[in-house]
Amino acid sequence: MPEERTSFGLMAEFESPEALLEAVRQTRAAGYRRFDAYTPFPDDELIEAMELGSTLIPPPVLLGGMLGGAGGFFMMWFANVVHYPLNVGGRPLNSWPAFVPITFELTVLLAALTAFGVMLVLNKLPMPYHPVFNVPDFERASADRFFLCIEASDAKFDLSATRAFLNTLHPRLVLEVPP
Repeated sequence: MPEERTSFGLMAEFESPEALLEAVRQTRAAGYRRFDAYTPFPDDELIEAMELGSTLIPPPVLLGGMLGGAGGFFMMWFANVVHYPLNVGGRPLNSWPAFVPITFELTVLLAALTAFGVMLVLNKLPMPYHPVFNVPDFERASADRFFLCIEASDAKFDLSATRAFLNTLHPRLVLEVPP
């Protein structure tokens, strides 16, 4: 039987984006890898400091676009050559330039739908509940506060040692995140 966690992790609250950015840099340098930062606005420097790595979205989107293009071309070819061959004005049945608009539209449509679906799956959405919502004052993350949460699933996580580390970053306060 798996051991039940008593905490999702520890969260530190900061008053400025600069303080959070420095805390993220020190957290990476200290060897923590499973952590997240919450801010009321996007911050490119913060994303770089977190060293998130590359995304897994482009390969499925390329495949979806290729399948959409091939499907659109095949649909037009099948309709005009096999299913309803109608020779108008002596043009060839397989007149590929006429198939380009539909092929392009289905390429874009399936690529966009694939990107949307893969993004939902990779972000584990919809997610109506997340443990950080139990932290007092976390709703201020969308207004004027900056949070850093180190997850208990991190290999280096130890409740007392991680709390001591977070306190060295000079946060407003450090709170335990219930599961």
